[in-house]
Amino acid sequence: MAREFQRADRVADAMRRELAQLIQQEVRDPRLGMVNINDVEVSRDLTTAKVFVTFVGEDDRSKINTSMEVLNKAAGFLRSQLARAIQIRTIPRLYFRYDETSVRGQELSALIDKAVRADRKHQDDSDSNED
Repeated sequence: MAREFQRADRVADAMRRELAQLIQQEVRDPRLGMVNINDVEVSRDLTTAKVFVTFVGEDDRSKINTSMEVLNKAAGFLRSQLARAIQIRTIPRLYFRYDETSVRGQELSALIDKAVRADRKHQDDSDSNED
């Protein structure tokens, strides 16, 4: 019988929960705003972890880049804190990545809404021409 969850998946889930708390409570850099951790992908050999983040209310690309620099510089500190919280032999090296899926989703949603409005307007125009 195959295992339902891989070990890397369980480690990623534990890391996601702990990182959310650690970033909020331990990282004291004023350049860092509210951070959402969307996902953590841990390699099968548990050596690296990609942490996908977004920033609440942040649309300015320069501020996002600054926040990403802060997180990547704090990666060593966060890794050491994770080692205390999660009982595994080695903690994966952390690489923070900005997750653009939510931004892209909002753009696509806006395009769909625009297309629906244009279609309704086109339908209303054709209905009024039939009279």
